Amino acid sequence: MSKILIRGAQVLGGEPQDVLIDGETIAQVGTGLSAEGVDTVIEAAGQVLLPGLVDLHTHLREPGREDSETVLTGTRAAASGGYTAVFAMANTFPVADTAGVVEQVWRLGKESGYCDVQPIGAVTVGLEGKKLSELGAMHESAARVTVFSDDGKCVDDAVIMRRALEYVKAFGGVVAQHAQEPRLTEGAQMNEGTVSAELGLGGWPAVAEESIIARDVLLAEHVGSRVHICHLSTAGSVEIVRWAKSRGIDVTAEVTPHHLLLTDELVRSYNPVYKVNPPLRTERDVMALREALADGTIDIVATDHAPHPHEDKDCEWAAAAMGMVGLETALSVVQQTMVETGMLDWAGVADRMSFAPARIGGLSHQHGRPVSAGEPANLTLVDTSYRGVVDPAHFASRSRNTPYEGRELPGRVTHTFLRGRATVVDGKLA
Repeated sequence: MSKILIRGAQVLGGEPQDVLIDGETIAQVGTGLSAEGVDTVIEAAGQVLLPGLVDLHTHLREPGREDSETVLTGTRAAASGGYTAVFAMANTFPVADTAGVVEQVWRLGKESGYCDVQPIGAVTVGLEGKKLSELGAMHESAARVTVFSDDGKCVDDAVIMRRALEYVKAFGGVVAQHAQEPRLTEGAQMNEGTVSAELGLGGWPAVAEESIIARDVLLAEHVGSRVHICHLSTAGSVEIVRWAKSRGIDVTAEVTPHHLLLTDELVRSYNPVYKVNPPLRTERDVMALREALADGTIDIVATDHAPHPHEDKDCEWAAAAMGMVGLETALSVVQQTMVETGMLDWAGVADRMSFAPARIGGLSHQHGRPVSAGEPANLTLVDTSYRGVVDPAHFASRSRNTPYEGRELPGRVTHTFLRGRATVVDGKLA
């Protein structure tokens, strides 16, 4: 068991402190801690120390699409971005709709060693929206699944959604909904609005998201269960969630980094790297999302890391796959959009990217813990003064479909620790 002393870091952006890691645990937090008997000293003056980040929405693609990503490459990307735990979405091949598949993903995460992997189980068999999956069996499996989602597809049948909410209530689970009324988005290629009209591309209207969220918060209230809204993207959705919370409905919501920064104006380039579901929205939506994240209406930032091989994105717009990679740039985008604008401090970032997602996903006994003595040493050290141009050639992810290539972003993860073991050292994978 090695001892590591992090010296002079700003814990959650506060006053400089020293943090002593002994084995898997934080042993001491204070000033002027002795380096006697310490194996490694990290001089961290000017850097911000956060609890390890937790992503409630990651696509690792394994099993079935290892050409896009594997559990190993995805967790290496996660560690590079400061994450110590990710939740793996169920739209794999085969779909993670049985105890056997979720246990396979969970064991692959254990073997990778770069971050903890918590599988998300499918709500319906084959993501087809017709029959509930083995929700109880997945929860009772070694993977202990508590979050269920058909992400990539909406559970659009209200009866099926009600039954899922009733079922997971028995063991404190949560249904994470991809809010998209499919009949309103047939042929959709981008956000429905001025830009789509000018480009002649099929529009994805805001109401397709908002109508499902409105239905589902009412169902959650009726059942007395928990619902989580994936990748919320419109100003109207914000107002519905805010209303639901004011009524005491047990709803939580996430926003992606790309919906905090990018708008549908970028689609004028016809570059498929900007094609994503839900689509990039308007500047008004972006500002509403930032304000909602700041005031707590939106609970967390989740990446929706969606890797695709080169051939699935480097083609004409209509044929291109939807999705963007995000694990390695998420914290930088949040720093630019929320911290540098004064809308969140670093303690707020720790809440939205570590404490809250761990709590929603049922991992708060291990992750999203305070940076204090006796807690697990899951930590992220960030050089917030760094500025650099995004070069996907240096990504740990197997895929390169980032919308930020060539863009300057702030901040760099210098160190990530998973239970006291460094997975990233001086900005490089250990």
